[in-house]
Amino acid sequence: MKTFLKIFKISTIFLLIITLFSGCSIKNPSEQNKLKIGMECAYAPFNWIQPHGGNGALKISGGWYACGYDVYMAKLIAEKMGKELEIVKIDWDGLLPALTSGKIDAIIAGMSATEERRKAIDFTDNYYTSNIVVVLKKDSPYSNAKSLSDLKGARITGQLSTVHYDFIDQIPDVEKKTAMEDFSSMVSAVNAGKVDGYVSEKPAAMAAVYTNPALTYVEFEQGKGFNFSQDEVAIAIGVKKGNTLKEEINKILSGIDEQTKTNLMSEAVRNQPASGV
Repeated sequence: MKTFLKIFKISTIFLLIITLFSGCSIKNPSEQNKLKIGMECAYAPFNWIQPHGGNGALKISGGWYACGYDVYMAKLIAEKMGKELEIVKIDWDGLLPALTSGKIDAIIAGMSATEERRKAIDFTDNYYTSNIVVVLKKDSPYSNAKSLSDLKGARITGQLSTVHYDFIDQIPDVEKKTAMEDFSSMVSAVNAGKVDGYVSEKPAAMAAVYTNPALTYVEFEQGKGFNFSQDEVAIAIGVKKGNTLKEEINKILSGIDEQTKTNLMSEAVRNQPASGV
């Protein structure tokens, strides 16, 4: 009887192990064929959410759809890799932890490949290069600014945890306001007169102006604007340190010409929701 029970226990354990490994073998191929991309989904025209699947949007959790330039680029990359694309909506501050923990495979979120971020993750080659501007109301006393010194005394903000907020320190005698969570919050603050303006990448400024006719943005004369490195205006894709995905994506990016990128950005600006979010 004891021998039978011993054999029964061993057989049960053996079957359990087989079941567990069988489950893994069934699940893994499906997961391996997915490309999980993290983005904020609140940074038009790079990325946003909408309640329908039009304009090339992809379904995400909660019945929403993700759309924008980042989604368009992610679709191109996933197609070339022969993988199923999954967009994962994550708050901006949670993107790097999600990548390093393995929750997502890559970040495509209008993210600048700064030196500080390179300490934590790797970046691909650029998939967009921008410029830094300031968004204001059209009737603002600062709307004709040609240099940073023309913004003297202005109340300026920027998005939390971005280089844009750090750039504010370059404006002489600026009144630097508290950083804000996202661009919709900053647009609302400008429209309400709580701040005079906010620092932005040009595509995001174009998006804000497109959906908010009372706004404008100022670019500065050569040598009179923000001092930044190429890495701070070049948008790249974040991948986990040492991941060979970087080389694979770089190969795909090298085959996407600048005109295609320009066309996709123009399409994103046209397709963004009326709220600009």
